[in-house]
Amino acid sequence: MYLRFLSNELWKLFGKKRTYMGFAVFVLAQNAMLFAFHFSRWEVQVQRLLESNGHVGSEFISALTVSVVMLIPQALLLMPLFTTLVGGDIVAKEVEDGTMRMILSRPVTRLELLAAKWTAGAVFCVLLAFALGASALVFALCWFPWKGMFVFVPDFVFGVLDSKTGFELYLGSQILCAINAVTMFSLAFMFSCLNVKPAAATILALSFLFFSLVMHELPFFGDYQHWFLPHHFRNWILTYSQPTPWPRIAESLFILFGYNASTFIIGSAVFQSRDFKS
Repeated sequence: MYLRFLSNELWKLFGKKRTYMGFAVFVLAQNAMLFAFHFSRWEVQVQRLLESNGHVGSEFISALTVSVVMLIPQALLLMPLFTTLVGGDIVAKEVEDGTMRMILSRPVTRLELLAAKWTAGAVFCVLLAFALGASALVFALCWFPWKGMFVFVPDFVFGVLDSKTGFELYLGSQILCAINAVTMFSLAFMFSCLNVKPAAATILALSFLFFSLVMHELPFFGDYQHWFLPHHFRNWILTYSQPTPWPRIAESLFILFGYNASTFIIGSAVFQSRDFKS
């Protein structure tokens, strides 16, 4: 029964045109950024930075480098938007349309229904994250050569890698990006289980994420950064550090898994107590 409901949820989710809005926006944003990279002084500035640190700059102006540069702002700004849109809609929209009562009249428990909806949303998030990474690399290859990788985030990461190592870490970072996307979706999913409108669930999740980001960036809270989600969302960028701090990444993964479990438990507990009969 669970697999049947999961199949139905996947059909419903991917049958909606708005589900593909995130994929389309990512493609448009990436091509706009590539156009700006190609016709700006970005290459000169990166070469100067590399050469000032003893590296041959021209060897790292590559598709891999550009792909990561494109992913950072999209993972920070666009990923939360489209994952929370789906998460806030997936339960609350059924209630708003009045179809939840009909669904619950079938021989299925509320927990099975929520598990199927959460799994369908998680599948969407994984596909969105990997599509983002794949399209960034494919489009970058149309403009830039295949060479070494350079990743620079001030006061955080300075990574200079050969193409083979860079590509392997790039693939690994997409897995971490997918886990981040699922966590954002889970937060909106929890609010969607409450007695609120779909838009309200999305706004609440985005508000929580951006409030966490603001608090994380305030210097006064430097000793408490590990309490905020953005601190753990940056684990995918840490993969490019040399050496890669795997214990630090593993710690963040356990915390994100805890967030996912907690939001699902809270959301399902509230949903179980709701009255859909009257």
